[in-house]
Amino acid sequence: MIRRRVPSITYVCSQFLKTRPISSPSQNSHFNSPQSPQCSNPINKNGPFWFQGIRAYSLLSLNDLRDNVPRKQKTRKGRGIGSGKGKTAGRGHKGQKARGNGKLGFEGGQTPMRRRLPKRGFKNPFSLTFQPVGLGKIAKLINAGKIDSHELITMKTLKDTGAIGKQIEDGVRLMGRGAEQIKWPIHLEVSRVTVRAKEAVEAAGGSVRRVHYNKLGLRALLKPEWFEKKGRLLPKPARPPPKLKDKVDSIGRLPAPTKPIPFFTEEHPTSSPA
Repeated sequence: MIRRRVPSITYVCSQFLKTRPISSPSQNSHFNSPQSPQCSNPINKNGPFWFQGIRAYSLLSLNDLRDNVPRKQKTRKGRGIGSGKGKTAGRGHKGQKARGNGKLGFEGGQTPMRRRLPKRGFKNPFSLTFQPVGLGKIAKLINAGKIDSHELITMKTLKDTGAIGKQIEDGVRLMGRGAEQIKWPIHLEVSRVTVRAKEAVEAAGGSVRRVHYNKLGLRALLKPEWFEKKGRLLPKPARPPPKLKDKVDSIGRLPAPTKPIPFFTEEHPTSSPA
């Protein structure tokens, strides 16, 4: 780019300003001399040739445009002996390595690594993953006006207000973080609840109910519009398996409920006086 710029400037100065190219200090002094009859004002910014001299060259030219290719090109094998990678393409003659790819993990017949190493641990197929949410975060959303404390707070309410993320696998677990901020009664329906969170909510006059939703029921609770888009009806609530009956209070309701279900305590009937 620099090599092209210098000749262009010299050409413009010599052609349009009728001067000789600068080649030596003596010529430079003669060029700048006020008695020079050839060029009295070598650089006249007010003249018509100054603008043409600026447009004589550019920082970007069409011949400078090129593709964004890497410096080191990919080796093309099997394209003639002149490349050095022709014929056998660097694999040599015959043998297992000269032919196609072998089986992944094959070590020539000896016991492979995946069988030499012992097994460690296991993956429980019945494990459940719950997304945690603290009482302090719910209290902030209530103070901000995003959650109405007079209505039932479900997992869909927490998802729509941003209290929990969108990736909910098996449900929501209510934690006791920020329990001191709950000073009014609230009613919630979640999958699991800690002892501290339940005590804090009940101390404020509220209630927490553990409800059960399977995978399909949880999708119908959080995304009912998906079933409407597919033209399908909402599924019926699923019953909890026998091993989870002690960990839930009731079956989840569909669609998302707005009023809580009161807890009924068993009262022993008093005998009437004879």
